[in-house]
Amino acid sequence: MEVTELLPLFQFFKKYNPLSTDGEKNIAAISSINTFKKNTDLQPIGHTCKTIYFLNKGIARIYYFKDGIDITENFYFENSIIARVESLFTGKPSLKAIQILEDAEIVGINSNQLFKLYDSFPEIERLFRKIFEAAYVETVHRIEGIQFHTAEERYKALLQEAPDVLMRIPLKYVASYLGITQVSLSRIRGLK
Repeated sequence: MEVTELLPLFQFFKKYNPLSTDGEKNIAAISSINTFKKNTDLQPIGHTCKTIYFLNKGIARIYYFKDGIDITENFYFENSIIARVESLFTGKPSLKAIQILEDAEIVGINSNQLFKLYDSFPEIERLFRKIFEAAYVETVHRIEGIQFHTAEERYKALLQEAPDVLMRIPLKYVASYLGITQVSLSRIRGLK
């Protein structure tokens, strides 16, 4: 791929660690852009993650099943990285899936080739370390939100983070993300 085709990705990278022209060219060489239709699984449950995704357009979610119930772990909007890191780093199949919630355009970065670039390009290793550190902190905040905040507080936080979430995502997924039923979500939405 050409670097110019990946401008949103490289703009995103600049927030963490700008890359040299050589670094950008090497990332572009191991990247591809694909489109996905709404409601398709980008990665199904049981898949071993070998790709790091960047969402150019659309929305995705990570979900899993517990006792037969579909549970949303997280939502991803434009200009965000998506990866099943527990699978990516262990090489084991993931118990979670990545689903596309709106027609999407996604950049895929081959992780095996990316990790090989780390030795030649410390700037690329530093970039992805910073991205994965930020994702880890976000995960800790999500867990703390579940531990220390009510469903109503989590709902308000979600609306602050993603104001158009209710227009773009089915309410059943929003409710499962909050750890509540759709009935409870309707009650919370009614409290204004």
